Amino acid sequence: MPIYNLNVNEQAVSVEAPAEMALLWVLRDKLGINGPKYGCGVNVCKACTCLVGGQAVTTCAMKIKDVGMKKVVTIEGLAQGDKLHPVQQAWLDRDVPQCGFCQPGQIMAAVDLLNKKRTPTDAEIDAIENMCRCGTYGRIREAIKAAGAMMP
Repeated sequence: MPIYNLNVNEQAVSVEAPAEMALLWVLRDKLGINGPKYGCGVNVCKACTCLVGGQAVTTCAMKIKDVGMKKVVTIEGLAQGDKLHPVQQAWLDRDVPQCGFCQPGQIMAAVDLLNKKRTPTDAEIDAIENMCRCGTYGRIREAIKAAGAMMP
């Protein structure tokens, strides 16, 4: 089995895994990183979203062999010490979480969007298409807009 050298949440890690293994399972099962969630496994719900090379990626659909030298950031890697990322803080300030299952993927998709555009429209926010069974989409939209205003 091949060994992959990765940068995950600013940490150098080596992992032995089959080339076709989904990045989600490498993160969860091999590295013990539980933020990215398994929801559907077919790139629909987006609960497993992380940043790979600075872009939002559904890790259930990305193979470990395709990561290469790209940095991987999970929800666990967003905060800087005790200081939450502005999106995480906005999520708390706007009381977004209900069950919380989809939140890591929602937050990572929001970070990706806000890295591209600090003041997204409602349509641009809706286009991230992460599913939330609790239906907190209104608060998610408010939190993303608030976070955009907080980001440097």
